[in-house]
Formats: sequence, C-alpha cells, structure tokens
Amino acid sequence: MIRALTGFATRHAWKVIAVWAVLGMGLSVLAPMLMSRVTGSQSGDFLPRSYDSAAALRIAEDNFGVKPDATTITVLVARTDGGALTAADQQQVEAEAAKLAGRRVVMPRKEDEPKFLVPDHSQTPRIAPAMVAPDRTFELLSVELTGNATEEGVQGVYKAFRDDARARFADLGMRTGFTGGLAQAADSADANRTAAMIGSALVTVLIVLLNVLVFRSVLAAVLPLLAVAVIGGVAGGAVAGAAALAGLKLDASTPGLISVVLLGIGVDYLLFLLFRFREHLRARPDQPAREAAAEVAGRVGTAITSAALTIVAAFATLGVATFGQFRSLGPAIAVAVLVMLLGSLTLMPALLAACGRGMFWPSRGLRRVPREGVAARFGGLVARRPLALLAASVALLGALAAGTAGLRMDYSLADGSTTAAAATAAEISRALPAGVSDPTAVYLVAQDGGTLDAGRFDGLSRALTGVEGVGQVGRTVLNEDHRAARIEVYLNADPQSQQARDLASGPVRAAVAAHTPPGTSAHVGGTAAVFADISTAVDHDLTVVFPVAAALIALILLLLLRSLLAPVVLMLAVGLGFAATLGAATLLFQHGLGEPGVAFTLPLVLFLFVVALGTDYNILVTDRIREEMRRPGAPRAAVARAVRHTAPTVATAGLVLAGSFATLATTPGSEQIAFSLTLGILLSALVLSLGVVPALAALLGRSLWWPLRPTPAAPTTTAPTTTAPDTAAAPVAAPRPAPDRLGTR
Repeated sequence: MIRALTGFATRHAWKVIAVWAVLGMGLSVLAPMLMSRVTGSQSGDFLPRSYDSAAALRIAEDNFGVKPDATTITVLVARTDGGALTAADQQQVEAEAAKLAGRRVVMPRKEDEPKFLVPDHSQTPRIAPAMVAPDRTFELLSVELTGNATEEGVQGVYKAFRDDARARFADLGMRTGFTGGLAQAADSADANRTAAMIGSALVTVLIVLLNVLVFRSVLAAVLPLLAVAVIGGVAGGAVAGAAALAGLKLDASTPGLISVVLLGIGVDYLLFLLFRFREHLRARPDQPAREAAAEVAGRVGTAITSAALTIVAAFATLGVATFGQFRSLGPAIAVAVLVMLLGSLTLMPALLAACGRGMFWPSRGLRRVPREGVAARFGGLVARRPLALLAASVALLGALAAGTAGLRMDYSLADGSTTAAAATAAEISRALPAGVSDPTAVYLVAQDGGTLDAGRFDGLSRALTGVEGVGQVGRTVLNEDHRAARIEVYLNADPQSQQARDLASGPVRAAVAAHTPPGTSAHVGGTAAVFADISTAVDHDLTVVFPVAAALIALILLLLLRSLLAPVVLMLAVGLGFAATLGAATLLFQHGLGEPGVAFTLPLVLFLFVVALGTDYNILVTDRIREEMRRPGAPRAAVARAVRHTAPTVATAGLVLAGSFATLATTPGSEQIAFSLTLGILLSALVLSLGVVPALAALLGRSLWWPLRPTPAAPTTTAPTTTAPDTAAAPVAAPRPAPDRLGTR
C-alpha cells in the first residue's frame, strides 16, 4: 500500500503538488478561525464532572450566571497623589465604573483582515465594585469579559477596555492598575512578541543553514520548510474540524504545540527522503530521477510510516486520560501527525520526482563518490569499540537519570514575568489577602432543590474564618431564586501556589465538610481548588498512560522489526533517555534554580515526545542496520556502514527538531518544557540512536533480530571477502579505493 501511494505520487507529481498547495493555502487561512471555536479557556473545563471543583463550576454557571469562558479582571483605582480615598472619591469611582459597564467595547481589527475569518469578540463588560483596601489607598473593581485569554482578539478587547478606563479615571485624578489571567496574558504577549519572532526566525535560519551545509543546495534548503508549511496548514484545519465533530475542547496551548511538532517531524521525514535520494542517485547515475524517487520513497516510506504510527499510537493513549487537557491533546496531535504522514508519502515524493537531480543544484556532489568523513570514522569506532561506547553512553544517561531523586511536581501557573499585571497583583497583596483577586469560592445548594436562607450558613462562615491561612471570608451571597449560595474565601497565599492548593484541598474542604448545614451540599471551587483536583487527575493519568503507551510502541516495533529482542532493546534505550531527560530538568530547575518542582505536565509530555519522537531515529537506524546485515560480511561491518549512512540524517534531523522545540522558550512559563524537549531530542538522536543502539547491534550481531535473523544474501562475485569493496553507498555497489577491513573480522 505504501509503495502504491508513493508510486502514484511520483507518477502524477505536479497534480499531487497542486492539490496540496490548494488545500494548504485554503485551510491555512481558515484554521485560526476554526481553532478559536474549539479551544477552551478554563482549566476547570478539563476536569471530570466527578471532581469537587468541577461540580462547583457547574453551580456557578447554572445559578450565578458565570459563563464557561468568562475571565475576570481586577482593576485597582487609587488617587494619583497617593492619598486615601474619600467618600466622594469612592462615589466617583463607582459612578465611572457604572458608565464603563454600559459601554460596548469594540474589538480592534487589522485593516487588511477579512471580517469573516476572525470571530468578533466585541462585548459589554460586567463591572462591579469588589472591595476597598483597609487603609483606603485603593478600591478594587471586578470586571468580567468572555473569551479565551490567549486569543489575540480577546486580548485586543481587553486592551481597548484598559486604555479607555485608564483615560477616564485619569480625568478624575485617579491612577489604575489591571491584573488577572487575561491582563497577565496580554502583557506577556506584548512583552514576548519580539522574542517569539526572533525565535521563529532563528529556527528558520537554522533549518536553512543546516540544509545548505549538508546538501549545498538551494531547493533542498527551502523545500522542507515550504512543504511542512503546506502540510501544516492542512493539519491545522483537520485538527479543528475533527475536534468540532467530536465535541472536544482543545487547550489554548495545543495549536502552538502542534505547529512545533509538525515542523520538527515534517522536516525530519523530508530529510530522511533527501539523504536516501541523494545516496541512490550517486549509486545509479543513469537511472531516471522519477524512477529513483519512486524507489526511494517506497523504501523509506515504510520507516516513515512506522515512525509516524509510533507517535500516533503514543499520543492516542492520552484518550484514556481523565484530565481533559491531556485527553484532547493526544487525539489532536495524532490527527496532525497522520496528516503529516500522508504528506510525507505523497507531497514529498512528488517534490522529489518533480525536481529530480535539480533538487541538489548547484551542488556537484552527485557526480562523485564522497570521501570518508566524520560519519564513516564514527561508524568504524562503533564497530571497533562498541562496549566502551555503550558504557560511556549509559554512564552519561545514568548520571542524568539520578537527578530524578527528590522529584516534585509544580502546578503553578505563574510564569515569573515582571509585567504590569504582576506588579498590580503585588500591590494588592500588600494591603489585602493574596487571594483577593482570585478567591476560593464555596458553592452550596439545597439537596431537595428548595430555597436557602443566608443566615443558615453563618456557622460555616465562622468555621472558614478560623482556618489558618484564610485571610478573609466574604458575606454569603444568594442567587436570584435563592436556590444556591456562594461564600468567597480570600486566602493569604497566592492562588497559584502550592500553599493555596494545600489549603483549598485540605483545611478549607475539611471545614466545609464539617460545617455544611444538613440538607445542603457544598463544593469548593476557584483556581486553587481546580489545580488541587488537576494534580489528583494527573497523578492517576501517569499511572495509566505510561504503560499503555509503552505497550503500543513496543507492539509497533515488534511488527516493524519482526523481532522479539530488538523492540526490547529499543524500549530500554528510550526509557533510559526519558529518565535522563527528566533527571536533567529536575537538576536544573528544581535543585539548581530553586523552583518548586517540575511542571506537572512535563513527565507525561516528555515521555510521549522523547519516547515517540526519539523512536523515529531508532527506527531509521535499526532499519538500515538490518538492511546492511542482509549483505555478505561480518555484522560489525554492517553496523559501521549503517552508522556511516544514517549518522548525517539523524544528526541533522535531531538538530532541526531540537531547534524547533527550543523556540517554546519564548512562551512565558514554557521554559522547562522547551529545555527538556530540546535536550531529550538531542540525547535521543546523538546518544541513543547513534551510540547505544548501534553499539548494542555490534555486540549482539544478527542475534539482535532473534528469532528471525537477517540472512546474508549470496555473494554475486567470486572475489574474496578480504578485498570486497564497501558498497554501502546504495543498493548497487559503487567502487571505492579502499577495502572494508571490518568485513574481514
């Protein structure tokens, strides 16, 4: 089937290219609009309904009019002279707030932006006075907007409101400050926009520069990026469409993560094809380029398919996760990778067939047999000293893996940035409990559906006030029909801190359980409670997803390699690579930089990416080792040839993918993931695939493929093996000046 698909693509190259170009341009334009409709903005939306904070969120939505995509901004209003607010000042502030609440905020648009492509987030904010500081130095207003805080349009609405409010209060002699999730997101986006652009440009330059250095070609340097951009546009539309049909909500970070993954693996797969295509053309200079493209694409397509299906299987296992952010991330990346696989088997072979030998213009490398370089010398080293190389690699990985000792999870949302929103939050916390701008809320309903009386919960309010770590408890608020009540609890701890999560899930919930009046049910919600429940869900998911993903990857390797021992060897190798990467992240961020721990999503994301993507390189190397072992000669000679021809591919692809992940560092709060994925891919490509796996293959020989060991083909010449040339350059032998001495051992 794979050869039929790649053969069709090479026979009808220009038609295939045209179809992909049309689909890519069309869906690239529509994808942002489609994606905005299927992304969620609240972490609580991703929790199972059985969790306490999720139940609290449903009560808030059903009884207090809280919208699922609502985001709250806290506005600080103070006198410009620093004096205390008078009663007249407070009246002016609240009167101006009422005027702002009656004004519709129009979403700014770019002049050349078609209106039908970008949803209109224009809206009228809900504004209410919150509280006055004890020393009356400022008053807080609570402003509710709707929409995903990461969307540019929603941030534009917020900034329009912020600028209008700032100007109006300035006319009254007041200064303002803004904080909250949306304010922080908008400030961070502005502060990091330049860094993100620079990071993206650096990755582009890296890919082009590496390809120019390797291929000495213009097309080979540019086409990978163009092809991946086209396929990525189709993949984005496919993911959004699939999510809409399945009713899934994607996390706001998913589109960006998909783009990075597709860039990395897409360029990797095209590099796999380009290296083998060049090798084939050198060995068969008289073969028509279209035939060569079909033959190479059919052969390499098998390895690419197995590598892509490994990623798909690994991420598909997230479908069994209880935490919705994981459960939606897995299928989304799986769909995107399937689209990239289809493009790798159609568009990329079509490009090879259409360009032919011109793909490598103006390089003259096709006209001569390349001299032995670093890759050949390294292949010889692996064959001569496999045990020493294996010991050194395992020692390095083991030392890094030891860093996992004392590993802790960090569920904080703070990105450590010094934005205006962060400064406003700090100013508020100096006068009021830290949780004022993001309170923990207790929601209560009558079990029989009857009405409630606020005085019924006085005992609960007193009990909450007595909890150590609670700074203040608000009055009991009933909804319009008095069938639900809300008590806001202002913690002394930052709502995003571990201390706040421990308070919300421990003493606060204990007090609520002990003092809830009979006949009513109570649930604790808010950021601290939500992330306490997320930590429980994630801990459960780690114990389920890891073994399921490992089993599926092992099964795919078993089917691909048709061996029982080889999959075990590869799984042990990538497992050690995962442990080493996680240990390095722990050493740097937790022990070195003194952070509370590693990001709670890191172990799972790292496991999937390092194991699944790292297995790509292992598959390429082992597939070539098996191919070489089918030729006459000693197994170590086969390993040397395989390393010689795969090392440039794996090293270049690993650097490209690592560079792609490194750009995540420009996103606030993603530094740990960026560092870990970058290091993990480099270890997978350079240490595992080019060190550990070939060394084990050299030590085990053809026994690696037990029970179906590759049988060497019968020699086609009567020449003695001691003078047999190294023909690893391609399927047809190319004469070389020096004999392969390894083949005599």
